[in-house]
Parts: sequence; C-alpha cells; structure tokens
Amino acid sequence: MGKRIYRLAGRAIRLFSHRMRTIWEEPFTEGPCVFVANQMGAHGPADMCAKFPMRDKIHPWINSELLSMSEAPDYIRKSFWWKPENPLSPLMNRTVPHLGAAVLQPILKGADYIPVYRDQRSIVTFRQSIRALQKGHYLLIFPEISNGWRSHAEQINTGWLRLGELWYRASGRKLRMYPVHLDCEKHEFHVAAPVEYEPSKSFREQEKSLADRLARGLRGQKEQP
Repeated sequence: MGKRIYRLAGRAIRLFSHRMRTIWEEPFTEGPCVFVANQMGAHGPADMCAKFPMRDKIHPWINSELLSMSEAPDYIRKSFWWKPENPLSPLMNRTVPHLGAAVLQPILKGADYIPVYRDQRSIVTFRQSIRALQKGHYLLIFPEISNGWRSHAEQINTGWLRLGELWYRASGRKLRMYPVHLDCEKHEFHVAAPVEYEPSKSFREQEKSLADRLARGLRGQKEQP
C-alpha cells in the first residue's frame, strides 16, 4: 500500500505542476552514483523524486525525524517551510507541522528511502547506502545547511562524504557524485560534471575540496578554472 501511495503522489506532482527539463554538463554514465541537490524547501525533494529522469532507481536520504509521527511536527516547524514574518505564522506554526506529518508519513514510507540518523545508528544509514549502490542504484542527498527562509550557509554538511571511502572499500571503485541545481523559475535540473572521491587521499585531505566543488555545482555555479 505504501509504495502505491508513493507512486500516486509522484503522478499527481507530475500532472499538476510544471515539467522539468534536465540539462547535463556531461553525458550521464550508468552505474552507482550519488546525486547531490539543492533543497528549495519542499520543492527539491518533491521534484527530484517525482520528475528526475533517474527517479525509478533513486534512494533519497530522509532524516529519521521526518519518518516518525511524533518527531516530524517539530522537525517541520524548524525547517522554514514558511516565512517566519508571515502574518499567519502563529496559526501555521500550530497547524501545518501536524498536517504535514500526517500527509507525509504514508507517502515517505512508500519510497525506497535511506533513513538518516545523527547518532550511533548512523552506521545503518551508511550500510543501507552501500547496499543500494551495490545494486547499481543511485542515492539522493540534500546536504545544504538551512539558516532561514530559502537561505543556506555557504558550507554544506560533509559527514556523508565518507561514503566515498566506504564505497571504495566495498567495490574498489571511485564514487561519482553529481551536483544538481534545481532552477524552480526556469523549471530545469542542471546536472554538473561528476565529482569523484579520490581513494588515494584521506578523507580529511579532500573533505573541503569535495564540499566546495559540490556546493558550487548545486548552486548552479561553474567550476573554477
């Protein structure tokens, strides 16, 4: 039932919203990889899961709080789904988080998601991610750090980049990470050239460089020469 609800939700999004055009900086090469996208509130996850060409093999990373009926309202309340200065903000603060949690629960649980834990259970997140990649599937990660209404810090979360090291140990292959910039005004996905984790370097040696390159790509900025 959950998967059926998820598929119906995707069809509804495609039917009642703008089509998205996908622009690739380089031709896509089949095989396990990670798509790293900007969030744009709820637009990013909805559009990537419903409209992106590779959606049938995508496993989105979803924060564990959003998967819990008891924790989801507080998570939504802190996620800047509406402008804090909105005159209706007090009313929305009391109602939207609970409505959102009720609507999202059956939809999200029908997705082939990877639960994201930020405690000792994070090993589960990485293990499930590696299993998905071993099937030749794709991961979808939104690493931006929100600091206001549609505003994000210059830096992105980087802990997930350890996937590169884990994937190399499991497969002997470099992990490809495609930055995706969602342009909601032009209704386009801009997919930059892939960034690769370099197994000959330690995580610390390449953490900042990888994060900077991915951050530029998901914001639609060109690589620096």
